[in-house]
Amino acid sequence: MTALVIAEHDNASIKGATLNTVTAAAACGGDVHVLVAGHNAAAAAAAAAQIAGVAKVIHAEAPGFEHGLAENVASQVLALAAGYSHILFPATASGKNVAPRVAALLDVAQVSDITKVIAADTFERPIYAGNAIATVQSSDATKVITVRTTGFDAAATTGGSAAVETVAAVTDAGQSRFVGSEIAKSDRPELTAAKIIVSGGRALGSAEKFNEVMTPLADKLGAALGASRAAVDAGYAPNDWQVGQTGKIVAPQLYVACGISGAIQHLAGMKDSKVIVAINKDPEAPIFSVADYGLEADLFEAVPELIGKL
Repeated sequence: MTALVIAEHDNASIKGATLNTVTAAAACGGDVHVLVAGHNAAAAAAAAAQIAGVAKVIHAEAPGFEHGLAENVASQVLALAAGYSHILFPATASGKNVAPRVAALLDVAQVSDITKVIAADTFERPIYAGNAIATVQSSDATKVITVRTTGFDAAATTGGSAAVETVAAVTDAGQSRFVGSEIAKSDRPELTAAKIIVSGGRALGSAEKFNEVMTPLADKLGAALGASRAAVDAGYAPNDWQVGQTGKIVAPQLYVACGISGAIQHLAGMKDSKVIVAINKDPEAPIFSVADYGLEADLFEAVPELIGKL
């Protein structure tokens, strides 16, 4: 029984979500292999070989893999699938794009967003925005799985000594092409990888107030900035800051929620945070039900005071 993890990378390094997926794969039992499909991605393959617990790295090299086009990556996974009992993807935008294609073409049921491995064929996954946990047992010969990365610790990036095997790349499917990308650049940590996140909600009232109140706090803490869906929909913050069921799932060491009431969809995206601090003037706000520390106060007074104390 061997598991194959589909690595997320930028052709030079391995992204953090892959490390959590390796931990989930190891819990399935048996060896863990990692597929690095990329273009000029030897450095990423070498980095994958250093991950603790990885027995082998499979490196597929072709221009069609440079931007991770789902059709091409799925074809490469299918070319290798026969040798594996489990195929695991991070439950990120990229993983969710490729995994269903693989599952459909293998004619198996995908097991999505797992947070725990009970046995090689049995997994836990959240449903109803995390209010219930489903135990799912798969009888498929090949399990195609997406992993909620916040549910598993990251594997160590050093300590491994896996062999790197180069395999022939599949032919470009020609079904899609990369046109371009607009990447938001920030000096702050990436939201899904940040150890500290400061989030603002609709109570901030405007984009100007969001920036005026939240940015100094994030600067003081060295934190990433997040927002509720209501704040994003109102135009106070960009889409890639959204935390929640329809945004990004995060689990930082510290999550500070300012002016966020705590709708069920938002809680689904951040309630696994190690320490949650909530500032809200509504004592009945649902956010207080998951907060480790709650401050019933006007955020426009409390946040500047907090910054002053820091």
